[in-house]
Amino acid sequence: MKNKVEANNDLLNDRVILITGGARGLGREMALAAARSGAKLCITGSTNSKIFDQTIEDISSITDSDNLLACVSDVTKKPEVEGLVRQVLDRFQRIDVLVNNAGRGMRLVSEEFTAEPTKFWETDSVPWKKIIDTNINGPFLMAKAVIPSMLKTGFGKIINISTSSQTMVRQGYSPYGPSKAFIEAATRAWAVELEGTGIEVNILLPGGATDTDLLPQGTNRKGADGNLLPADVMSDAFIWLASDASNGITGGRFIGRFWGDEGSFRVDTGQMPQIL
Repeated sequence: MKNKVEANNDLLNDRVILITGGARGLGREMALAAARSGAKLCITGSTNSKIFDQTIEDISSITDSDNLLACVSDVTKKPEVEGLVRQVLDRFQRIDVLVNNAGRGMRLVSEEFTAEPTKFWETDSVPWKKIIDTNINGPFLMAKAVIPSMLKTGFGKIINISTSSQTMVRQGYSPYGPSKAFIEAATRAWAVELEGTGIEVNILLPGGATDTDLLPQGTNRKGADGNLLPADVMSDAFIWLASDASNGITGGRFIGRFWGDEGSFRVDTGQMPQIL
């Protein structure tokens, strides 16, 4: 199959996209796809690291340096979030797309969470709070900071990254699973509240365990179904959601692994036709 990201390399021409947690994993792959499609990018990481530097270098090999802004920012801290948004607006004058991708997973609770699930009442409160702060408060703070500028332009897209419905309620996955259940409910509520403003809010998820740092190393590095999806599994669906092709669609749930050869995709259990 010809990769649609490569085939449609101007779908995001001049679009300004802010991706939190863009240094690695799903965020890195979405950032690379956006760069190939002509976007202007801001990617964030919580700390400076060799991985962050490598991602910056890889994106810079695809697009002009003027099209990339890389920022260290903690999405759980309101002053840092507000400072980040100011940097993006100063650089690019607007923000067209916010991707709430930064997240923390169950490895904070236990490196053995896939093999030996930790009961929620036995979970230490420190990692519990870190996961909740990042996965719930982070998207709220980012959306709160970005939406005023989107309202001024009358256009915007917010893409919240989620997980499978099974993971939300799986034994031993608290608080990660429930935190994603919150973001799915919030996405639908935000979509309703923003109706008529030109700002659309949608959910995007891989559709299974993916090859990222959220999973532990070793023999248990796989999903409940025994599979492990590549980190770029959402790239084509992401490009579509970030482009004008998805204009008018809000409150939807899009699954990367079900993106078909002809660009078709599934929303929950329904099938939507190709829109290009």
